[in-house]
Amino acid sequence: MTGHDDGLPNDPEGVRLMIHALVDGELDAAAALAVERRIAADPRLAAEHARILALRGAVSRLPRPDVSDAFRARIAAIGMASTEQPATAEAAEPQRGTPSALPGLIAGAGVGQRREAGTRPSLARRSPRASRFGFDWRAMAASIMISAVLASGATQWVMFNGAEDGLAAAVASGHRRSLLAASPIDIVSSDRHTVKPWLDARIGVSPPAPDLAQEGFALIGGRVEVISGRPVPALVYRHREHLITLVAEPQQGGKTTQPDDLSSGGFSMVHWSDGAFSYWAISDMERPELDDFVARFRKAAA
Repeated sequence: MTGHDDGLPNDPEGVRLMIHALVDGELDAAAALAVERRIAADPRLAAEHARILALRGAVSRLPRPDVSDAFRARIAAIGMASTEQPATAEAAEPQRGTPSALPGLIAGAGVGQRREAGTRPSLARRSPRASRFGFDWRAMAASIMISAVLASGATQWVMFNGAEDGLAAAVASGHRRSLLAASPIDIVSSDRHTVKPWLDARIGVSPPAPDLAQEGFALIGGRVEVISGRPVPALVYRHREHLITLVAEPQQGGKTTQPDDLSSGGFSMVHWSDGAFSYWAISDMERPELDDFVARFRKAAA
């Protein structure tokens, strides 16, 4: 990877961790903008960002178990015990440099009495530390197990609940990313004779790009999106203060489908197919307005 002067790490693992931090909302505005620019400039990072968002969305839609009040109380009690136990262990262990009463007790006792105790003095002094770390390791093991179950469940959800949900999540993440980037489009033009050749020159395919400005939906340009690791064309339209991203995935021998509502997360999304392309239209405007755009686009592209 080439060097950057944006203050972000240049190694792949470091950038991947920054993408996770971006998705989790852990970055300040300047760092988030820097990561977004990296994503917009690198299709591989864009694909990784889309994958993380899709996985997070899948996990959020997993059925939540009904946790009883008794179980919550047990977890709370374990947490309280884990905070109290280290303090108790430290109090039980003599401070360094302080004479201990243990040698005196041992000196006053017979050898037989020490054997009846069944524990050597050195083991007796280490036992508080052993119990202190015992809970931490069990908690860590439980945390790893829960994480593994969630990850495997989310992966299985994505694999067995159809590719359409994953594609829709990737389209949604691309639209959100474009709104945060310095520019939501790679090629700025309202002329389809400029946008279509630009897309075709870069990825070898371009969808219909009718200009619907007279009907309130102006073509303002296009960009390349990465969906499931593949570059696909995306057109961008403007309706008053709203932007519409129209992603068109090429199909081979595809079938025609009617518009289907996939709206979620504060965005309106509609999916349909004309046999040559599978389309996803997404915007933050109201669903009836997006339906109007879809109907006008389908009529003009027919």
